[in-house]
Amino acid sequence: MAEHVPTLVLVHAHPDDEASTTGGVIAKYSRAGYRVVLVTCTNGELGDSPAGTTPDEDHHNTDEVVAHRMEELAQSCEILGVSRLVLLGYHDSGMMGWPQNDAEGSFWRTPVELAGARLAAILDEEQADVVVTYDENGFYGHPDHIQANRVTLAAVAAAKVTPKLYYATVARSAFERLRRLLEEHGVELPDDDGDADRPEMGASDEQLGAVVHVGEFVGLKRAALAAHASQTAQSFFFQLPEALFEQMFRDEWFIRVQDPTDFVGMEDDLFRGVPASPPA
Repeated sequence: MAEHVPTLVLVHAHPDDEASTTGGVIAKYSRAGYRVVLVTCTNGELGDSPAGTTPDEDHHNTDEVVAHRMEELAQSCEILGVSRLVLLGYHDSGMMGWPQNDAEGSFWRTPVELAGARLAAILDEEQADVVVTYDENGFYGHPDHIQANRVTLAAVAAAKVTPKLYYATVARSAFERLRRLLEEHGVELPDDDGDADRPEMGASDEQLGAVVHVGEFVGLKRAALAAHASQTAQSFFFQLPEALFEQMFRDEWFIRVQDPTDFVGMEDDLFRGVPASPPA
């Protein structure tokens, strides 16, 4: 029997989500010899098309969108060093309140226990040591992100393995630091849409369980985001000089939810205490 390689499983909602909050840790651990498995829950049907049409436009072709986004996802995975990509294949549910939330086959409507059982089988097959997904608010209230959280919790509860579980987040103190950094460089922040019902994004410093430094991998993270050009080409962050981008994204933050090692305190390594042989 082959020796187990310490394994990280990330559960993301759409193609491109893997790069935004976790691109750094994917690149970091893959290049250190760990196995990195990406589970993408939906096909991203309700993203922008390659021509830039949005889901509310008549010429928005979901088949074309999916085909293109799968190509972008494959490129991102290659850049970051993903060992295995698993596509659950659920239909994109759109933003909260869209009619597509309740469409048949949407991820939002999928019974949690059914999707959770599928994911649990993957966790057991991979002997997952560490699992990462979103918090219960889906970071910013997106229904597919919220559903990914619910499905992951169900899978971790049902799986035979007992992995460490983290929620990817951003420290609210870091938001303030980034705002000051942009002001110092004369960069104007994009307008907030002012949605009063949207949950507050990020986590307080007291909620954090791990901060992983990924500074040397920020270039790969930026390249992975750029690979998803149909969704990110107009992003505010690509208007920033690379040096400023590196300062903004040199760390990735996590809430520690389940830890069989019972560690107390701040970690700088998601695999800290994992009882498995480190990669050679």
